[in-house]
Amino acid sequence: MVAQLLFFYFGGMAVAGAVVAIFNANLVYSALALLMTFIHIAGIYILLNAEFIAAVQIIVYAGAILVTYVFVLMLFNPEQEKRYFHKQYKIGGFLGAALLFLMLFAGFKTEILSQAGPMTAESIQEIGHTRAIGMALFTDFIFPFEIASLILLVAMFGAIVLAGRGKIRKRGPGGRVDLSSRNVTKEAS
Repeated sequence: MVAQLLFFYFGGMAVAGAVVAIFNANLVYSALALLMTFIHIAGIYILLNAEFIAAVQIIVYAGAILVTYVFVLMLFNPEQEKRYFHKQYKIGGFLGAALLFLMLFAGFKTEILSQAGPMTAESIQEIGHTRAIGMALFTDFIFPFEIASLILLVAMFGAIVLAGRGKIRKRGPGGRVDLSSRNVTKEAS
């Protein structure tokens, strides 16, 4: 009974945080709501006896990913982004609903949701959660793991290119880049 109440609490707070993160106009409040969502998802992992995944959720998502998200928010001009967002809102909503429908349709029409893996709860308790994840990740799922790392590498390069676009840097004496925004003129005497 307590586990069910905790699940409903963690699930409800995660969904509420996600809704606030999406629909809040203030970007800082949106980031804090996303942090709340990540922490409550880690709580659901703890209820599922997946302590390693909960720790990774807190360290990677609530730590590194959210800090990166905050840095990206500092690069945006909110007024320009609001105008662009409202132009694409209907198309994005339609595509999101279509994707959700296709995922639910595929999940209920196939046996994906009812398939059981090779590991049982007893075998995982015997060898430990971390070792079971490592064995599965680096044996059966090594190719998807490498593809995910390649996608993250491409995303990192894309972020660097987008962050540097539109900035004009002048070369100063000695070939150094002048990063100051003011123009300093030298008067000839």
